[in-house]
Amino acid sequence: MDVLKQLFEQHYRLPAEDVRPLQGQLGGSGRAIVRLAGGNLSAIGILYPIREENVAFLEFSRHFRRHGLAVPEIYAEDLSQGAYLEEDLGDTTLFEFLGGNRAGEVIAPQAIEAYRKVVAVLPRFQVEAGRDLNYKVCYPRGRFDRQSIAWDLNYFKYYFLRLAGVPFNEQALEHDFTRLTKFLLGANHDYFLYRDFQSRNVMLRDGQPFFLDYQGGRKGALQYDIASLLYDGKADLPPKLRQELLDYYLDCLGSFIDFKREAFMEHYYAYVYVRILQALGAYGFRGFYERKAHFLQSVPYALKNLRWLAQAVKLPIALPALMDALQAMSASEKLQGLASSAEGLTVRIFSFSFHRPMPTDEAGHGGGFVFDARSLPNPGREEQFKTLTGKDATVIEYLNREASVHQYLANVLSLVDASVSEYRRRGFKNLMVSFGCTGGQHRSVYLAEQLAKHLRGTSGVEVAVRHIELEKTDPEKMDK
Repeated sequence: MDVLKQLFEQHYRLPAEDVRPLQGQLGGSGRAIVRLAGGNLSAIGILYPIREENVAFLEFSRHFRRHGLAVPEIYAEDLSQGAYLEEDLGDTTLFEFLGGNRAGEVIAPQAIEAYRKVVAVLPRFQVEAGRDLNYKVCYPRGRFDRQSIAWDLNYFKYYFLRLAGVPFNEQALEHDFTRLTKFLLGANHDYFLYRDFQSRNVMLRDGQPFFLDYQGGRKGALQYDIASLLYDGKADLPPKLRQELLDYYLDCLGSFIDFKREAFMEHYYAYVYVRILQALGAYGFRGFYERKAHFLQSVPYALKNLRWLAQAVKLPIALPALMDALQAMSASEKLQGLASSAEGLTVRIFSFSFHRPMPTDEAGHGGGFVFDARSLPNPGREEQFKTLTGKDATVIEYLNREASVHQYLANVLSLVDASVSEYRRRGFKNLMVSFGCTGGQHRSVYLAEQLAKHLRGTSGVEVAVRHIELEKTDPEKMDK
């Protein structure tokens, strides 16, 4: 990490006093991602050994910023050591924001609005900024062409179907892949294809979206990226919302190019399929092959999307061997086991004020954990924070600076993680965790949000959050 500290000091003219790995930021890319801080300043540092991919990200970032797109500013770089420093966009991804603003199929208006903002920007990447982009730096290829599609489909075949033990006729499947590839390439593919346009690659800061992880971008078809966002597995968007967002995207796209919706839709669902298959290949490689089990948590959601497609969509081409393989996936006991493991425990997290009664346990399991946060530093005593809550960035920053808060939270996470593991093992369905402080506005809200963020994405765990005091003053701040 020394090179990142040096880049930080070069840029800010002060040392990095704190360097912390970002939880959950390694993903499937293999990058080391850290937050460096000194004084009141911070930046994100990246270490990654593939020079060509770093070059693509850095050049794309500068190009997109010239077009006024919300991507991170590049502060400094040392390509000889695979290091660069970029703007810190905070901690809230679109995926996390969605998870905190939904109750099952019911998604709060603020989350839908965030998606609409993201969808509205996509054509600017694809068309406006894509016109004069330097495609010579694309890595590993400059187009989503026949070779790129073959890589994705074989990734699915060998790292998902094969490793999951799903039977298939290899020669017949190859014939289907050939037909599918030819059909996909029939769409106009002279636009910028972001490649990984999904909810974890969008950060929300002050309600506005910022975009990351476009280093795999290349020329391609418009349909791919909107399919990536709307069929993003664990985001699990309801079909009706997916359609509404697709319609809105097409309305926005019409401001940039003349096109026929019928022609767009002719190829759209084929791109939905190929994107889901690519994602399954990635889950299989990371989960089955590299034995990183958390990647397999997304498989049930991908299967759910495939089942919906099989029932609701008829492709213009016949792909019998592929459809047989997908049906076999749905019938696979091994994959059904993954699906059943993704269902089970609901963790209900509350914040409240000790001046009022504690939250009641509606599940009938005795109330679970109750943590008293009144021993922690209180932002509510500072005039600048009195009208804010534990969900606001400045309050979060205030509490993040306190060592006692980190120690308290570490102890809480250790206790709750142990219970979650045991509850899952024993088949329990509900766990309740409540955080209380004096006013129920700052510390308890902060801790509830941090625990929810920690647990989201855990296999077999659904998280529901409620801030009792905030609901009384502003119903839109409730997160259940």
